[in-house]
Amino acid sequence: MKSLFAPTWKRYALFHSILFLATFSVAVTRAAETVDTAALFRSAEDALKGGKPTEAIALAARILTINPRDYRACFLRARAYEETRDYAKAVADYDAGLKLSTNAPIAYQRRGEAHFRLGHFKESIADFDRFIELMPAQAPQHWQRGIALYYAGRYEDGRKQFELHQTVNTRDVENAVWHFLCVARASGAEKARAALIPIDGDVRVPMAQVHALFAGKAKPEDVLAAAKAGEPPPDRLDNQLFYAHLYLGLYFEAMGDARLAREHIFKAATGFKADHYMGDVARVHAQVLRKQPGG
Repeated sequence: MKSLFAPTWKRYALFHSILFLATFSVAVTRAAETVDTAALFRSAEDALKGGKPTEAIALAARILTINPRDYRACFLRARAYEETRDYAKAVADYDAGLKLSTNAPIAYQRRGEAHFRLGHFKESIADFDRFIELMPAQAPQHWQRGIALYYAGRYEDGRKQFELHQTVNTRDVENAVWHFLCVARASGAEKARAALIPIDGDVRVPMAQVHALFAGKAKPEDVLAAAKAGEPPPDRLDNQLFYAHLYLGLYFEAMGDARLAREHIFKAATGFKADHYMGDVARVHAQVLRKQPGG
């Protein structure tokens, strides 16, 4: 008697044909997805480089639909969100990417910057510290960490960071000023002035006058006059006035004049283009002031 379960050669051949076609179909589909993902990633990168962050966000989202564990797409979309100033979403994507790839120093650096822009100073410092752990040679370069330490109220640590930065950036008035601010908060303006780092060679306008102001050798009006001198082109004037008002605000705050500090900080935060990190510092400082009583 022939068993019903004994496959004939035809059944056997048909079974293997179906199995082969199914396997081939899955392989083709996976290959197509791989090719499409790579192409999508290149397109997303091009969009981001071309100043089209919204397009980059959409393309990265498609990649993550295909492969939710693609940490590169997480990081790329985070960068695109930064360009749109949606820092909360940028942090969320850096969080997701760093769960999948924990040794990505630049991602820690960029997430730290995004946290700072959100006013998350403790989280910002933690990310900057992790970046330095992974890239210790970059520790002296990290002036952003010093600024975050200042806003976190860690003035002694901030002082040390700016002194370390001075070893690699000897001509930066801003570094001397932030060092002054940390010392002033910890020990008073008189000691800060005595410890002011001497700077020679910062040719940016009005940095010479800013340094002289903190040294007690110039007046606030000298800073503004220098920023306006020579009828500079509109873009340059905008930038020079931004820095003048930012550092006047910080100066008056260190001197205990809350009214003038607020006036200049708010002007720096809202009155100029300042599409750079120090512009973000001014905007963050303004947010800190708004949260204070009477803000």
